[in-house]
Amino acid sequence: MIKASDVSHSVAVHGGQLQILKNINLDIHKGETVAIVGASGSGKTTLLGMLAGLDVPSSGELTINNTSISALDEEARSTIRRDYVAFVFQNFQLLESLTALENIMLPLEVKGDKQAEKKAASYLERVGLKLRAQHYPRQLSGGEQQRIALARAFACEAPIIFADEPTGNLDAETGALITELLFSMNAESDTTLVLVTHSAELAERCQRQLTMHAGQLSEHCR
Repeated sequence: MIKASDVSHSVAVHGGQLQILKNINLDIHKGETVAIVGASGSGKTTLLGMLAGLDVPSSGELTINNTSISALDEEARSTIRRDYVAFVFQNFQLLESLTALENIMLPLEVKGDKQAEKKAASYLERVGLKLRAQHYPRQLSGGEQQRIALARAFACEAPIIFADEPTGNLDAETGALITELLFSMNAESDTTLVLVTHSAELAERCQRQLTMHAGQLSEHCR
């Protein structure tokens, strides 16, 4: 489903190059749940963005569903993301001008789904926020906003979900509720889930745990 082959990435800084990723090799199979953990600055969020096609590496090859994305331009990569990928972000990334229902509908409408409103309403009910359909993000708590973000991601019915610190802005109790909802919805949809987290509890829920250290990747064996 997702493959990284000898992927490295560096950026120009004053006086030279800063290497962020070093020779990453990784295979993630359909339906797997994978956690990427590591200290801040270790490169884990950069790797997540690369795997999702948000950016391209300095060298190496990345593939999604057997399609090489490393050499594609942004327009072509956006098409891959539209068809295969959904996101859950730490800061929710809801549009303030749209209601809860409209935020879930938006990516479906972009894909031309004629059942966008019906699907969005169904997923809104799935996360227990049917009565919040016409509320705007500013009227919702952080936990409610993240539940909307989960509904938006799963409503897209993408085969892969990337989650970047999905409980990072939440208190422990709310984070635990979001974790339960994330993994139960993931099991229902048989989605491939790749997440970056500082939470040991969240990482432990995944089938595999990968550790980033100074741009290099290692796998934690249970």
